[in-house]
Amino acid sequence: MSQTLNAYTLLAVPLAPLVGSALAGILGTQFGGNWIGRRLTHSLTILGVLIAFILSATTLKSVAIDGARFNETLYTWMIVGDLKMEIGFLVDGLTAMMMCVVTFVSLMVHIYTIGYMDEDEGYNRFFAYISLFTFSMLMLVMSNNMLQLFFGWEAVGLVSYLLIGFWYNKPTAIFANMKAFLVNRVGDFGFILGIGLIAAYAGTLNYTEAFAKAADLSALTLPGTSWMLVTVICICLFIGAMGKSAQFPLHVWLPDSMEGPTPISALIHAATMVTAGIFMVARMSPLFELSDTALNFIMIIGSITALFMGFMGIIQNDIKRVVAYSTLSQLGYMTVALGASAYSVAVFHLMTHAFFKALLFLGAGSVIMGLHHNQDIRYMGGVRKYMPITWITSLLGSLALIGTPFFSGFYSKDSIIEAVHESHLAAAGFANFAVLAGVFVTAFYSFRMYFLVFHGKERYDQNPDAHHGHDDHHDDHGHDSHSPHESPWVVTVPLILLAIPSVVIGYMTINGMLYGDFFKDAIFVDADKHHAMKELAAAFHGPVAMAMHAISTAPFWLALAGVVVAWYMYLVNPSVPAAIGRALRPLVVLLENKYYMDWINENILARGARALGMGLWKVGDRTLIDGLVVNGSWKLVGMVANWTRKLQSGFLYHYALVMILGIFLLMTYFVWLNK
Repeated sequence: MSQTLNAYTLLAVPLAPLVGSALAGILGTQFGGNWIGRRLTHSLTILGVLIAFILSATTLKSVAIDGARFNETLYTWMIVGDLKMEIGFLVDGLTAMMMCVVTFVSLMVHIYTIGYMDEDEGYNRFFAYISLFTFSMLMLVMSNNMLQLFFGWEAVGLVSYLLIGFWYNKPTAIFANMKAFLVNRVGDFGFILGIGLIAAYAGTLNYTEAFAKAADLSALTLPGTSWMLVTVICICLFIGAMGKSAQFPLHVWLPDSMEGPTPISALIHAATMVTAGIFMVARMSPLFELSDTALNFIMIIGSITALFMGFMGIIQNDIKRVVAYSTLSQLGYMTVALGASAYSVAVFHLMTHAFFKALLFLGAGSVIMGLHHNQDIRYMGGVRKYMPITWITSLLGSLALIGTPFFSGFYSKDSIIEAVHESHLAAAGFANFAVLAGVFVTAFYSFRMYFLVFHGKERYDQNPDAHHGHDDHHDDHGHDSHSPHESPWVVTVPLILLAIPSVVIGYMTINGMLYGDFFKDAIFVDADKHHAMKELAAAFHGPVAMAMHAISTAPFWLALAGVVVAWYMYLVNPSVPAAIGRALRPLVVLLENKYYMDWINENILARGARALGMGLWKVGDRTLIDGLVVNGSWKLVGMVANWTRKLQSGFLYHYALVMILGIFLLMTYFVWLNK
């Protein structure tokens, strides 16, 4: 039995996509003289990601079956006192699972991109970016220390910025990537504070060494306060996750990120990058288990995101934004599971969600292509008969999303609901309500989109903004403007390959991932304090029994109710939504304005920050520093010098008079005044 993994093999996993990215980004663009064409560009980048996926799959096999592990430093970058800054890999069950998810989804997106970006002049640049993203994400999940984690964290943020603003001549894309950049800087500031506190008080950036000192950290308080140091550390780390994983109130960048091409929406903003925060909290579980305050905070934030971002999905008409708000809601579910100390359930949902959400995004992209870049679901309908593969795969993805028994999403989503139900934290009551209500909401908006797109009357000719969707950088490939068409095989094959795990992966892996020893040395839970997982294990009798039992539980009937209500409102009696919209107009306005979060950010926070900066510049810098200190000092010296010049006349009798006056004053003082 192999107990360790080969360092060079592991090193090849992130380096293969990096090499492909470098070749495409340098030799395939104007920067390097356009030496290689489109065919070679996508071949090289796909080959790099394929190598990474194959090696990741073999690594997962070694970890899961042979019990292999790896935790070594590969390169020491710098030593500052006792603090070592290193590059190294930690490969256990959690890492191996993430490696496979990242590389498989990335591979599907790479293949899909061949068809989707066919007409775009930035074709080679796009492939370079998505391969660079794959490298960055792999460095993040494979790291064994917080320095490398932060490098990968910021690298995926950089690539996200480049890809959201991929169409850099488009004002909305420029605004969206700047918004993503600034909001993530808020989160990352908290994240680096948390890392800094660990480095300061534990004296190390290495995971294993830091976790070994967790008990010592729990006994300390933040200097000058009565706050537990570990609580402050955990909350700071989670603020980083709030930015990257788009949790309320740092969620505002994710819907706007739909300005980037659809493959990116699938790769970054659904399946992989946004789950980095979930992965990080699960990796840091030995620290988070020491603070119930931090866990309550996580659970509240996750509950708000899960429920209220789901409400937002109900009123969206852009097909990509419906799926985007669905992503926000599902990330909220994962966060709630983290708060309930069900870390394995959170990453289990991360894995299942990656497949069906990437499927839904790519399915949405396929619909956009088939409808000649119309993204408004109000002007679709009846697409099923024109795009059968896209239809069936999108249906499977939707069924997985709402938690249909035996589908992958069911096993992970129901496990989250059960874990919250068993939690005894103060926030568990609100969280339990939020995740249950979210089941109905998710089913409703998912099948609202499904019915409006694939069923009902054809409404293609009613679109007043035809050919002006977000992804309007393509032509119509010579098809009739009102007739949908199935996408090419490079688009449909990834849909089929993503649909398979969306259906079966939950059934196949739930036993090992949640109740086996797959995460035994990656995730730590204090079972005496937080016994949700113990209760779930006691109630679990296999995936079939779990699915059969679900038919008698509230989540199943709430999901079914959501589907039925959506069917009635959008297929049977379409006048109902309009009537409800009129009756609840204030609520609709609130949702249309995204809870006024953008308004608050732009008009209060951003404007306030700019006003503060302007005040510091004009009053602090220009008036006080430049005007008073710098300019005032030389003006004062000049005045003193000018006055002194008048005193220094050069006449002897002036000096004699001054001496006589001085002697007179001194004598007066000593004789008369100083008695």
